[in-house]
Amino acid sequence: MIRLFDFVFSLLGLVCGFPVLLLLALIGLFDTGSPIFRQERVGRHKKPFTLVKFRTMRKDTASVASHLASADAITPFGRFLRRTKLDELPQLWNVLKGEMSLVGPRPCLFNQQELIAEREQRGVLNARPGITGLAQVNDIDMSTPELLAETDQAMLQTLTVGAYFKYIFMTVAGKGAGDRVKS
Repeated sequence: MIRLFDFVFSLLGLVCGFPVLLLLALIGLFDTGSPIFRQERVGRHKKPFTLVKFRTMRKDTASVASHLASADAITPFGRFLRRTKLDELPQLWNVLKGEMSLVGPRPCLFNQQELIAEREQRGVLNARPGITGLAQVNDIDMSTPELLAETDQAMLQTLTVGAYFKYIFMTVAGKGAGDRVKS
């Protein structure tokens, strides 16, 4: 049932949101010269997939988790995208393809071994990663691997259709600060 919701809502989001996606990509082109950011992430059952987002940092920024990146790397337009969570919109493509869900544990990088181990231990990697979830709306990010994995596990164990819509609504309404970047 959740996969059906993911498919329908991601398709609707991509079709109806196409003018917004196009406008943001155009602005991003002038901001960084390369508006789309692609990065290999850990997917369901540890299968790698390429996550797509709008670029919020300079092109020469090291490929590390957000909490390890420098705040100086974020462009002014990137700050706007992060604050409004519009940088996440291209991930609707990952959801449509079945690599992600709208709601699930945020996909991490393969070099985040501590988080991967914590998630493996708790069965979190058996689920599709998501754009948002319980950890995101409660400002829990990847800088606290054990707490994040525990929160992801709790969310997955109690994920109902109602909770699925609740996390989406909370995210759209602005709950959660997104990925922290060190100052």
